[in-house]
Amino acid sequence: MKKFHLLLVLFMASSILSAQKIGVVDTDYLLNKMPQYKEAEGRLNQQINSWENEAKKLQQEFENEKSAFENEKILLVGEQLKERKKAVEDAENKVKNFINDKFGTNGEINLLRANLTKPFQDQIWNAIKKVVEKNNLGIVLDKSNNISVLFLDNKYDYTDKVNDVLNNKNTSKTKSSEKLKKYFFNLNLV
Repeated sequence: MKKFHLLLVLFMASSILSAQKIGVVDTDYLLNKMPQYKEAEGRLNQQINSWENEAKKLQQEFENEKSAFENEKILLVGEQLKERKKAVEDAENKVKNFINDKFGTNGEINLLRANLTKPFQDQIWNAIKKVVEKNNLGIVLDKSNNISVLFLDNKYDYTDKVNDVLNNKNTSKTKSSEKLKKYFFNLNLV
């Protein structure tokens, strides 16, 4: 019986010692507090709008080519029919390729977005690591990624502490902003 009590006490002590503190951070909130991120996101949105307009223009050209072909189809014979049909198919392929190149899974938008967010995510990650070390956190959840947090006591929300760490890094913000400007300048987005 004494062994059982001793084991129970040891188990409870080890579980108390191994208990991890949990913290929650809202990375979307942190990103939106960064003016450089908003600026870069605005430039990205301008580029997306430009590509959307270009896609609409290509689509309209395809529709016009297809409509003209359908109207003149009965008048065309032999080689003329083949050429016009090929022109319609080429216009359709041009639209599909453009949309895939810009908006597809491996499209330019995804690459630009990844390059846009990486420096800011790195800043946030480094700030989170400092807060984790300072507050001895074992687990940090991101409440902006649709996790189901039914209740959160404010003492476990470390978003403001991470934001304070980020705000103390004015020099690194300037450096990452300069890197982004160079990147967008090279893509002719500035």
